[in-house]
Amino acid sequence: MAAPKAPLLDAKGKATKDVTLEAAIFGAEVKPHLVHETVRAELNDARSATRGGKSRGLVAGGRSKPWRQKGTGRARAGSTRAPHWTGGGMAFPPNDRNFTSKVNRKVRRAALRSALSAHAQAGTLGVVDPGTFGEPSTKAAAELVGTWAKEPPLLVVAQPEDEGLIKSFRNLDRVVITIPAELEVNQVVWARSLLISEAALEHVQGRAK
Repeated sequence: MAAPKAPLLDAKGKATKDVTLEAAIFGAEVKPHLVHETVRAELNDARSATRGGKSRGLVAGGRSKPWRQKGTGRARAGSTRAPHWTGGGMAFPPNDRNFTSKVNRKVRRAALRSALSAHAQAGTLGVVDPGTFGEPSTKAAAELVGTWAKEPPLLVVAQPEDEGLIKSFRNLDRVVITIPAELEVNQVVWARSLLISEAALEHVQGRAK
């Protein structure tokens, strides 16, 4: 099978040449079940799990019996903070729930290869030359996106040193910027179009190996 290729775009969105991509990364078999499993794990890991409630021991008040045990004609009660009382604690409050799910490293890398290969096969993957963004220019970034004519949302993967490129794209609507070390499968799946800087391409391929 021929090695997949992607256009190398300048600041105006014109393809100056084709960049040959690593076939093992961008020409891999797309495995939807691995992508689904990994995306679920990543989204679960991002959940804050801040939902909670107070048990009867955590609710303020109710330190003494509301009335004596016998002789009142009412049901016996030991605290006004029992679960069946208004203002009482919860019987089984949800606390400290952990949503983390484990996915093996090989599965994560296979899922990343599948997501990248899907973009390469669909023609929605481009490589951008960061040298053409010597000075930050949101106008130039918008012109590149318009000339390239791919659907948003757009994911841009760049090296931290590509400041001109990052500052040019960060103010565009429906554009997310990340670095190779923080690239996740759910971001690649979410994006309709994917732009990788020429300097970051090698690191992305290394992360998916």
